[in-house]
Amino acid sequence: MTVLDAFAVIAYLRAEPAAGEVRRLLKTDAQLTSVGVAEVLDHLVRVFGADEEEAALDLAQLGLLEGTVVDSTVGAAAGRLRARRYHRARCAVSMADCIAAQAARSKGEPLATSDPHLLDLCHAEGIPTVVLTGSDGPRWTKAD
Repeated sequence: MTVLDAFAVIAYLRAEPAAGEVRRLLKTDAQLTSVGVAEVLDHLVRVFGADEEEAALDLAQLGLLEGTVVDSTVGAAAGRLRARRYHRARCAVSMADCIAAQAARSKGEPLATSDPHLLDLCHAEGIPTVVLTGSDGPRWTKAD
């Protein structure tokens, strides 16, 4: 299984450069967290102007609308993770990012994302990742 970052799903739905990579992951046991579902719906509707019901239908058709439940253990660990790693310029990760990373860690599965800050965090924390192509084309590489 692979945990998907919300922007991986958005990239797929908006036919961004990582769409093919995400399509391959969706053919396996890829999942969003319940918070990731909320984040995808928020961005599709608020940022891109999608119809609420159509956005939810898109997720349902992908088998992602029923996100993995985030329990209190994962939530608390995600809060501690963000507290340790967040910096507004060097590591601007959202709470949803940290929940996805912690969910992947707790399942022993990789997190699929193109977000360089989130990838830096995962690298620093030893969380396995699937590096996706960014919206503007480049792929993240580990800084030396």
